[in-house]
Amino acid sequence: MAQIEILQADITGLDVDAIVNAANEQLAAGAGVCGAIHRAAGPELAAECRSIGGCATGDAKITGGYRLKARHVIHAVGPVWRGGDHGEAELLAGAYQSSIALAERHGLKSIAFPAISCGIYGYPIEQAAGIAIESTLQALHDCEHVERVVFACFGDDIEQALRRAAGHHAL
Repeated sequence: MAQIEILQADITGLDVDAIVNAANEQLAAGAGVCGAIHRAAGPELAAECRSIGGCATGDAKITGGYRLKARHVIHAVGPVWRGGDHGEAELLAGAYQSSIALAERHGLKSIAFPAISCGIYGYPIEQAAGIAIESTLQALHDCEHVERVVFACFGDDIEQALRRAAGHHAL
């Protein structure tokens, strides 16, 4: 089983095979972690994103990492929170699971996630943390290559919510 780490870190500086971008459907540079990843990777990332088109909510696409330590960026599109009755949980789980499936398909050993949909998309942190841990564990069940998953937290609230969620699974 893969090792799961939860830590406060700037995801753009992590030395992993892939970092996950909390992307929008257009795969355009946005605010928050998305903007930070695009700035750190350089203009080549935006050019590649334009060339591959968009990405549906709940899905993910992979690009090069360019100027990042990470060799790849996996762009996962999480849902905008609309009260919880619009399939948000399934879409958020899909974003995590699609990211891990892409990492596996490309033979990657390590992947780092931000808190997808918890910034400007407004997903409640406690609910999102539970979905992140649960869907990641489910996706890892079928992996041969992925050995390390890092949850890179931008604040104490995210870190503590993920630690509580992980505690329910004795990680």
